[in-house]
Amino acid sequence: MIVEVCANSYESAINAEVGGANRIELCKDLHLDGLTPDYEIAKKTINELNIPVFILIRPREGDFNYSNEEFELMKADIVKFKEMGCKGIVSGVLNDDKTIDLERTKELVKLTRPLEFTFHRAFDVVSDPFKEIEKLIELGIDRVLTSGQEERAVDGLDLLETLHKIAKNRIKIMPGSGINKSNIVNFKKFKEIHGSFKEDRINKIWGN
Repeated sequence: MIVEVCANSYESAINAEVGGANRIELCKDLHLDGLTPDYEIAKKTINELNIPVFILIRPREGDFNYSNEEFELMKADIVKFKEMGCKGIVSGVLNDDKTIDLERTKELVKLTRPLEFTFHRAFDVVSDPFKEIEKLIELGIDRVLTSGQEERAVDGLDLLETLHKIAKNRIKIMPGSGINKSNIVNFKKFKEIHGSFKEDRINKIWGN
């Protein structure tokens, strides 16, 4: 299983690597559910870590329906972080009706390639997760980060497992939110999980 750790600073990213993380999702302002990180912190983190660093592209808090100016900033940021050497991008765009904005998301994916693209937890507010997961598959997206449309992934486990079955290896379903040592056993069927693991050393969460 790949353990991706959400880090909001260079220091937390280093601690996650030392603790056994397989990959980092770098952002800032976790109290706002994560925003695009600062360039200098991202550059230092990418250059000094030995594990892959994915970058969250989210210009502001709130909904995932962006103005033209915000969307242009998102695209420019993807180009900058790719130049820095990141290994993947985490982002996504929705329409007002809580469906996936296919055209804009497609643009972000195209800019990201050949790197990996993760559709983030905007998925947790879509109106029809079964219909929308097929759209992400059609776009060729690598994975979706989701809590199963609940506050904690353990509470959304039924939906997560159903999505996992539907995906049939066409897209990775990566559970995230509230996963820790006490409940991680529930997620053993998934190939990847996501969390902050602030109180757990990753290489100890299996009880080793």
